[in-house]
Amino acid sequence: MNADRLPLFCDAELAERIERVEAQLVAQGSKAAHHRSGESAGFLIPVAGGLASFAEEGSPLNKVVGLGFGGAPTATELEKIEQVFSARAAPVQVELAHLADPAIGALLTDRGYRLTSFENVLGLALKGRSEPVTPSGVEVRRSRDDEFESWLDVVIEGFAHPDIQGVPSHEEFAREVIAMAVRDLTAAAGIMRYVALRNGVIAGGASVRMADGVAQLTGAATAPAHRRRGVHTALLSARLADAATAGCDIAVITTQPASKSQQNAQRRGFDLLYTRAILVKPATQPNPEQQGTGGAP
Repeated sequence: MNADRLPLFCDAELAERIERVEAQLVAQGSKAAHHRSGESAGFLIPVAGGLASFAEEGSPLNKVVGLGFGGAPTATELEKIEQVFSARAAPVQVELAHLADPAIGALLTDRGYRLTSFENVLGLALKGRSEPVTPSGVEVRRSRDDEFESWLDVVIEGFAHPDIQGVPSHEEFAREVIAMAVRDLTAAAGIMRYVALRNGVIAGGASVRMADGVAQLTGAATAPAHRRRGVHTALLSARLADAATAGCDIAVITTQPASKSQQNAQRRGFDLLYTRAILVKPATQPNPEQQGTGGAP
């Protein structure tokens, strides 16, 4: 990495583009969940440049994302969102970028939302084409459809063993819940899958989604028996090279603050762009009159 390189600067315009792409990803995964399960309780509601999503009970896609780059939400808009989450006995979780409208934090706090955690968004400028780096004995390629289950197993295994360094995640999901969400996102969101093989065995898996010039690094994992062999680096390098070739100008990754994932990303040239505050309004007992309240398609 060039020591004289200037850190990537993130203004509100770039943050808005990244948050918009994130909202698209959540929306597509949520729609896939609705279609798969026939979940009539699912909803997607546009709000203040972002959206409120409810995929299905217990899903990691149940949240409000991309908020605050279309102005602050009105009290009426928030009331509607709170009612539909309440009707499903679910908390309202808002992921709020610190570059969004600054009035929103106070607005949410006044409505009973509590600051629960933070997550960091890091970015790397992609300039021209870059050649992938493949350590000796490691092969990285696009994952075939017939090895989807093997790819899913290694990715889920990585999620099941999160970073112990830094700020712990405020969320914890069962393995089968994560697997279902990954299936939905992979099926509907245009995610490209990669596998890393070491000595002919699948040693790691990763994915990327490209939209609006943004390459979203949507997950990577290495099986414990193959760690510290360059597998993670090879998976990252292959995705960055393909993203640059496809015309993306930036790659982004979301991490827990001070985590090993953040440390590894910064070692590979990623810069901290902005932080999302996680604000949650606890679930309340649903009003019988609200049961079955739907949202916008």
